[in-house]
Amino acid sequence: MSRVIFVASGKGGVGKSVFSANLGATFADKGLSVALVDMNIGLRNLDLYLGLESKVVFDSADVISGVVPLKRALVRDKRLQALYFLSTTQRKEKFAATEEQVARLYAQLAGMHDIVIIDGPAGVTQELRLASSGVSKAVIVTTPEHVSLRDADMMDQTLRSRGVMKRAYVVNKANKAFMGDGILPSFETITTLMKLPLIGVIQQDDAIHLSANKGYPIVLQRGNYIERNFSKISDRILSL
Repeated sequence: MSRVIFVASGKGGVGKSVFSANLGATFADKGLSVALVDMNIGLRNLDLYLGLESKVVFDSADVISGVVPLKRALVRDKRLQALYFLSTTQRKEKFAATEEQVARLYAQLAGMHDIVIIDGPAGVTQELRLASSGVSKAVIVTTPEHVSLRDADMMDQTLRSRGVMKRAYVVNKANKAFMGDGILPSFETITTLMKLPLIGVIQQDDAIHLSANKGYPIVLQRGNYIERNFSKISDRILSL
Protein backbone atom coordinates (compact mmCIF):
# COMPACT_ATOMS: atom_id res chain seq x y z
CA MET A 1 0.00 0.00 0.00
CA SER A 2 2.81 2.41 -0.89
CA ARG A 3 0.31 4.89 -2.32
CA VAL A 4 -1.64 5.12 0.92
CA ILE A 5 -0.45 8.44 2.36
CA PHE A 6 -1.07 9.25 6.00
CA VAL A 7 -1.12 12.99 6.79
CA ALA A 8 -0.28 13.70 10.43
CA SER A 9 0.49 16.58 12.77
CA GLY A 10 1.86 16.72 16.28
CA LYS A 11 -0.67 19.36 17.31
CA GLY A 12 -3.82 20.98 16.05
CA GLY A 13 -3.95 24.27 14.20
CA VAL A 14 -1.05 23.65 11.82
CA GLY A 15 -3.25 23.37 8.71
CA LYS A 16 -3.12 19.58 8.30
CA SER A 17 -6.66 19.15 6.97
CA VAL A 18 -6.38 22.11 4.59
CA PHE A 19 -3.13 20.58 3.35
CA SER A 20 -4.84 17.20 2.86
CA ALA A 21 -7.69 18.77 0.88
CA ASN A 22 -5.31 20.60 -1.45
CA LEU A 23 -3.04 17.56 -1.83
CA GLY A 24 -5.99 15.38 -2.81
CA ALA A 25 -7.21 17.95 -5.32
CA THR A 26 -3.68 18.23 -6.76
CA PHE A 27 -3.38 14.49 -7.38
CA ALA A 28 -6.89 14.34 -8.86
CA ASP A 29 -6.16 17.29 -11.15
CA LYS A 30 -3.23 15.27 -12.50
CA GLY A 31 -5.66 12.56 -13.57
CA LEU A 32 -5.09 10.13 -10.70
CA SER A 33 -8.05 8.53 -8.96
CA VAL A 34 -7.95 9.75 -5.36
CA ALA A 35 -9.75 8.65 -2.20
CA LEU A 36 -9.50 11.32 0.47
CA VAL A 37 -10.39 9.88 3.88
CA ASP A 38 -11.16 11.89 7.01
CA MET A 39 -9.96 9.88 10.02
CA ASN A 40 -10.12 12.70 12.56
CA ILE A 41 -12.65 10.66 14.50
CA GLY A 42 -15.05 12.85 16.48
CA LEU A 43 -13.63 16.09 15.09
CA ARG A 44 -14.15 15.87 11.34
CA ASN A 45 -13.66 19.02 9.27
CA LEU A 46 -12.43 17.82 5.90
CA ASP A 47 -15.94 17.76 4.45
CA LEU A 48 -16.19 21.51 5.12
CA TYR A 49 -12.84 22.28 3.51
CA LEU A 50 -13.93 20.35 0.42
CA GLY A 51 -17.40 21.91 0.36
CA LEU A 52 -19.01 18.45 0.51
CA GLU A 53 -20.68 18.58 3.92
CA SER A 54 -24.20 18.47 2.42
CA LYS A 55 -23.32 15.35 0.40
CA VAL A 56 -22.22 13.17 3.32
CA VAL A 57 -24.80 10.54 4.27
CA PHE A 58 -22.67 7.60 5.41
CA ASP A 59 -19.19 7.41 6.91
CA SER A 60 -16.33 5.01 7.51
CA ALA A 61 -17.95 3.68 10.69
CA ASP A 62 -20.99 2.67 8.63
CA VAL A 63 -18.74 0.87 6.13
CA ILE A 64 -16.72 -1.00 8.76
CA SER A 65 -19.85 -2.04 10.66
CA GLY A 66 -21.43 -3.34 7.46
CA VAL A 67 -24.31 -0.85 7.31
CA VAL A 68 -23.42 0.12 3.73
CA PRO A 69 -20.87 -0.99 1.12
CA LEU A 70 -17.83 1.22 0.63
CA LYS A 71 -18.89 2.53 -2.78
CA ARG A 72 -22.13 3.87 -1.34
CA ALA A 73 -20.32 5.84 1.36
CA LEU A 74 -17.88 7.51 -1.03
CA VAL A 75 -18.81 11.02 -2.13
CA ARG A 76 -17.65 12.09 -5.58
CA ASP A 77 -16.42 15.65 -6.00
CA LYS A 78 -18.06 16.89 -9.19
CA ARG A 79 -15.39 19.56 -9.71
CA LEU A 80 -12.77 16.82 -10.05
CA GLN A 81 -14.25 13.61 -11.39
CA ALA A 82 -11.34 11.57 -10.03
CA LEU A 83 -11.66 12.78 -6.42
CA TYR A 84 -13.70 10.77 -3.90
CA PHE A 85 -14.27 11.54 -0.23
CA LEU A 86 -14.99 9.26 2.71
CA SER A 87 -16.08 11.01 5.88
CA THR A 88 -15.77 9.84 9.47
CA THR A 89 -18.21 10.07 12.36
CA GLN A 90 -18.58 12.98 14.76
CA ARG A 91 -19.33 10.50 17.55
CA LYS A 92 -16.28 8.66 18.82
CA GLU A 93 -18.39 6.01 20.51
CA LYS A 94 -19.88 5.09 17.13
CA PHE A 95 -16.47 4.14 15.71
CA ALA A 96 -16.16 0.62 17.11
CA ALA A 97 -13.41 -0.72 14.86
CA THR A 98 -10.19 -2.67 15.30
CA GLU A 99 -6.84 -1.80 13.77
CA GLU A 100 -7.21 -4.81 11.46
CA GLN A 101 -10.57 -3.53 10.19
CA VAL A 102 -9.16 -0.07 9.51
CA ALA A 103 -6.17 -1.57 7.65
CA ARG A 104 -8.56 -3.66 5.53
CA LEU A 105 -10.58 -0.54 4.70
CA TYR A 106 -7.44 1.22 3.47
CA ALA A 107 -6.45 -1.83 1.43
CA GLN A 108 -9.89 -1.91 -0.17
CA LEU A 109 -9.63 1.78 -1.05
CA ALA A 110 -6.13 1.23 -2.45
CA GLY A 111 -7.53 -1.46 -4.70
CA MET A 112 -10.06 1.01 -6.11
CA HIS A 113 -7.93 4.17 -6.42
CA ASP A 114 -4.45 5.28 -7.48
CA ILE A 115 -3.93 7.38 -4.34
CA VAL A 116 -5.44 7.12 -0.87
CA ILE A 117 -4.88 10.10 1.45
CA ILE A 118 -5.70 9.64 5.12
CA ASP A 119 -6.24 12.86 7.08
CA GLY A 120 -5.35 11.62 10.55
CA PRO A 121 -6.12 13.07 13.98
CA ALA A 122 -3.83 15.70 15.47
CA GLY A 123 -1.53 14.65 18.28
CA VAL A 124 -0.39 11.34 19.69
CA THR A 125 -3.69 9.77 20.75
CA GLN A 126 -5.45 6.42 20.81
CA GLU A 127 -7.27 7.56 17.68
CA LEU A 128 -3.88 7.99 16.00
CA ARG A 129 -3.03 4.32 16.59
CA LEU A 130 -6.28 3.33 14.95
CA ALA A 131 -6.07 5.79 12.05
CA SER A 132 -2.48 4.84 11.17
CA SER A 133 -3.17 1.11 11.02
CA GLY A 134 -1.38 -0.61 8.17
CA VAL A 135 0.09 2.53 6.56
CA SER A 136 3.72 2.69 5.42
CA LYS A 137 4.05 6.31 4.21
CA ALA A 138 3.38 9.50 6.17
CA VAL A 139 3.71 13.24 5.73
CA ILE A 140 3.91 15.29 8.93
CA VAL A 141 2.65 18.86 8.71
CA THR A 142 4.27 21.36 11.05
CA THR A 143 4.60 25.11 11.39
CA PRO A 144 7.89 26.96 12.05
CA GLU A 145 7.33 27.26 15.79
CA HIS A 146 9.25 25.53 18.57
CA VAL A 147 6.14 23.95 20.10
CA SER A 148 4.92 22.65 16.75
CA LEU A 149 8.35 21.28 15.83
CA ARG A 150 8.72 19.48 19.15
CA ASP A 151 5.30 17.86 18.70
CA ALA A 152 6.11 17.00 15.07
CA ASP A 153 9.26 15.23 16.23
CA MET A 154 7.21 13.26 18.77
CA MET A 155 4.78 12.34 16.00
CA ASP A 156 7.71 11.15 13.88
CA GLN A 157 8.95 8.91 16.69
CA THR A 158 5.45 7.53 17.23
CA LEU A 159 4.89 6.73 13.57
CA ARG A 160 8.29 5.08 13.36
CA SER A 161 7.41 2.88 16.33
CA ARG A 162 4.18 2.01 14.50
CA GLY A 163 6.16 0.67 11.56
CA VAL A 164 5.65 3.64 9.22
CA MET A 165 9.04 3.59 7.53
CA LYS A 166 8.58 6.23 4.81
CA ARG A 167 8.18 9.58 6.52
CA ALA A 168 8.73 13.19 5.48
CA TYR A 169 7.54 16.60 6.60
CA VAL A 170 6.13 19.85 5.25
CA VAL A 171 6.57 23.26 6.84
CA ASN A 172 3.26 25.11 6.62
CA LYS A 173 2.38 28.75 7.32
CA ALA A 174 5.99 29.84 6.84
CA ASN A 175 6.61 33.56 7.36
CA LYS A 176 10.10 34.15 6.00
CA ALA A 177 10.31 37.67 7.44
CA PHE A 178 9.78 36.45 11.01
CA MET A 179 12.02 33.44 10.43
CA GLY A 180 14.78 35.64 9.10
CA ASP A 181 14.54 38.00 12.08
CA GLY A 182 14.90 35.17 14.58
CA ILE A 183 11.35 35.54 15.88
CA LEU A 184 10.60 32.06 14.55
CA PRO A 185 13.06 29.17 14.06
CA SER A 186 15.12 29.45 10.88
CA PHE A 187 15.12 26.75 8.22
CA GLU A 188 18.60 25.77 9.41
CA THR A 189 17.24 25.23 12.92
CA ILE A 190 14.22 23.33 11.61
CA THR A 191 16.27 20.94 9.49
CA THR A 192 18.55 20.31 12.46
CA LEU A 193 15.61 19.47 14.73
CA MET A 194 13.71 17.34 12.24
CA LYS A 195 15.52 14.15 11.20
CA LEU A 196 13.32 13.68 8.13
CA PRO A 197 13.31 14.72 4.47
CA LEU A 198 11.78 18.17 4.00
CA ILE A 199 9.53 17.88 0.94
CA GLY A 200 7.93 21.30 0.86
CA VAL A 201 7.44 24.75 2.37
CA ILE A 202 4.06 26.48 2.16
CA GLN A 203 4.21 30.15 2.97
CA GLN A 204 1.70 31.95 5.16
CA ASP A 205 -1.04 33.15 2.84
CA ASP A 206 -4.53 34.07 4.05
CA ALA A 207 -5.91 33.19 0.61
CA ILE A 208 -5.29 29.47 1.30
CA HIS A 209 -7.41 29.43 4.43
CA LEU A 210 -10.09 31.80 3.14
CA SER A 211 -10.53 29.53 0.14
CA ALA A 212 -10.69 26.44 2.37
CA ASN A 213 -13.35 28.01 4.56
CA LYS A 214 -15.42 28.54 1.43
CA GLY A 215 -15.12 24.81 0.70
CA TYR A 216 -12.84 25.33 -2.29
CA PRO A 217 -9.26 23.95 -2.36
CA ILE A 218 -7.13 26.83 -3.58
CA VAL A 219 -5.15 24.65 -5.99
CA LEU A 220 -8.28 24.59 -8.15
CA GLN A 221 -7.55 28.24 -8.90
CA ARG A 222 -5.10 27.09 -11.54
CA GLY A 223 -2.02 28.99 -12.55
CA ASN A 224 -1.04 30.45 -9.19
CA TYR A 225 2.16 29.81 -7.25
CA ILE A 226 0.30 27.74 -4.64
CA GLU A 227 -0.85 25.26 -7.27
CA ARG A 228 2.70 24.94 -8.60
CA ASN A 229 4.04 24.43 -5.07
CA PHE A 230 1.55 21.65 -4.30
CA SER A 231 2.33 20.00 -7.62
CA LYS A 232 6.00 19.76 -6.65
CA ILE A 233 5.13 18.49 -3.17
CA SER A 234 2.85 15.80 -4.61
CA ASP A 235 5.64 14.59 -6.93
CA ARG A 236 8.06 14.37 -3.99
CA ILE A 237 5.55 12.37 -1.96
CA LEU A 238 5.23 9.80 -4.74
CA SER A 239 9.00 9.44 -4.87
CA LEU A 240 9.31 8.64 -1.14
